[in-house]
Amino acid sequence: MRRILAQGLAGATIATLMALAGLGAPSASAGDLARPDEKTWRAPDAGALPYDSHGLLVRRGRDLITATYAHIGPDVANSAKRFAGNNLSCGNCHLDAGAKKFGLPLYGLSSDFPKYSARTGAEISIEDRINSCMTRSMNGRPLPVTGPQMKALVSYVKFLSSGLAPGEQLPGHGAGKMADLDRAADPARGEKVYQRACLDCHNTDGSGVARDPKALQLGYAVPPLWGKDSFNEGAGMARIGDLANFVHSNMPHGADYLNPLLSDEDSWDVAAYVESQQRPQKPGLAEDFSGHLLDKPVDAPYGPYADDFPESQHKYGPFGPIRAEIARLKGEGKK
Repeated sequence: MRRILAQGLAGATIATLMALAGLGAPSASAGDLARPDEKTWRAPDAGALPYDSHGLLVRRGRDLITATYAHIGPDVANSAKRFAGNNLSCGNCHLDAGAKKFGLPLYGLSSDFPKYSARTGAEISIEDRINSCMTRSMNGRPLPVTGPQMKALVSYVKFLSSGLAPGEQLPGHGAGKMADLDRAADPARGEKVYQRACLDCHNTDGSGVARDPKALQLGYAVPPLWGKDSFNEGAGMARIGDLANFVHSNMPHGADYLNPLLSDEDSWDVAAYVESQQRPQKPGLAEDFSGHLLDKPVDAPYGPYADDFPESQHKYGPFGPIRAEIARLKGEGKK
């Protein structure tokens, strides 16, 4: 936030984008580190690949992650290639092109699919998951499943798992997992945190810093956190838990999971301030988790819910009472 890189924060959502946290990976705590006796693994470098058909496809996927706006954004010259509805990049959420621990990494995820999705009530493919990010974090429209952009993105995500056994889990998935506050997160207090730690880069109105205000197809040096060019209400980053943990593990500039620069409380509260701002709406959110409301995240900022707690509590907490009620309802065999 004090100085966020071009691959800084966006928003599900690619969420949600891969939602918003990423690609449905289980969230891990920042204390979930590799033990000294475990092998050292580093994300592979796409730039080291030969310039054959596979190498070019993987590089294309990496470019779509890091410069989404330039290839499929709303202002690209070819209107048929306008799939993203904002000028963010997937790399705004999936830091270091999807390779950073607790920066919503994309490594080790490709073998998780197909998998069951409680949101849709059906099994989804990795292409489905990517398109969930496209329609939520990128506030756009789905990519053709057999199109060149989708093939490139899938190839890159699979490449990031090079050297891993199918299903092998590595430390650093998700954005971390702080303990819930025992109170509601406070947007008013969060505004003060924002002014102290975030405003210099993201601006007073959360609009970020465009590389060229007259040519948004060049994207943002610092991404917007709310407003018309940000992620929509259905994105993973629109959930306070996802955003607070991302902030704690990665923001302001210079922070990481080993050296957070904001306290837990500051991270929750500044996330509450950001989530209290206006952003694009996604039609049809009431259909999410239809028939499976007990599996809906407790911090989903939109109803309907399986419980009777108000939308404001689902948005800001405290979440302990909601979790207890959900556990009780599940114990009764309800859905």
